[in-house]
Amino acid sequence: MRARIAGTGSSLPGLRVTNDDLGKIMDTSDAWIRNRTGIGARHIAVEETTASMSIEAAKQALEQAGIKAEELDLIIAATLSADHVLPPLSCEIQSALGAVHAVAYDLCAACSGFVFALNTAQAYIQSGLYKNILIVGAETLSKLMDWSDRSTCVLFGDGAGAAVVTAAEEGIFAGVQGSDGSKGMVLSCGGRPVHNLFADREPEDPYVRMNGQEVYKFAVRTVPKCIGQVLEQVRLQPQDISLFLLHQANQRIIEAVAKRLGQPMEKFPVCLEECGNISAASVPILLDQVNRQGRLKSGDKIILAGFGAGLTWGAIALSW
Repeated sequence: MRARIAGTGSSLPGLRVTNDDLGKIMDTSDAWIRNRTGIGARHIAVEETTASMSIEAAKQALEQAGIKAEELDLIIAATLSADHVLPPLSCEIQSALGAVHAVAYDLCAACSGFVFALNTAQAYIQSGLYKNILIVGAETLSKLMDWSDRSTCVLFGDGAGAAVVTAAEEGIFAGVQGSDGSKGMVLSCGGRPVHNLFADREPEDPYVRMNGQEVYKFAVRTVPKCIGQVLEQVRLQPQDISLFLLHQANQRIIEAVAKRLGQPMEKFPVCLEECGNISAASVPILLDQVNRQGRLKSGDKIILAGFGAGLTWGAIALSW
């Protein structure tokens, strides 16, 4: 059996912040941001939380899949910005949905998180252990931004995406994953320091810091390679793929990947112009958008690819 995506959903905060809005409060402009990244706006949480957006996206995915929450066997939440250290985001989702029979846990692989979670779901289904799985990628990155650092804070947004996968004859048929921890600090965010009766360490930098050039070079080198590995596994060529749904980090990265694969940009839909980079949420949000736009037809072969902090990367080939 294979994991087949049966339904998708997504949720964005109500507050839409344009590049011009940011230009009024910091030294930046629409031209500066758009020319370097392709980003025109992002949605920023005010009343929303990582959990509330996750729950909304999950409800949409369940409705489209025609599956009740009580039928779920497993919930995996991919996030680096949960509302709490404890309880896990996945358990908050489980409680809100009433998914009383589901096992729930979180997975953190940054911008590759949703792809890693989907690969994990495929393994569970292929083993016969579970049949109905909810996967959520959700982030509230705005709380991790240094809003005085214009080179970083303008890139990111908040939101959640979800997919329900079920056991079927057709679905995911190949996947690859990779990590290189030796270069992890090119994209980092400090955590809570040790502070107890026996130690009192200086706090780490609590904000996201990124070496943009290093991340760019990593992405344009690694993403085409891992997509090629997936295609080789299933003996397909890039021209056999209907759509490539990539993590929405930067327009230039997506264009570079398309060029290296020799494929037209029409095959690489984007949502970063409106959403910015939402880490683990970007791939499922994009997936939901193209799904609801009617751009995915039964039998289409598509590629999902994530890449980012860790450094981590992964790609999945599947039949819709």
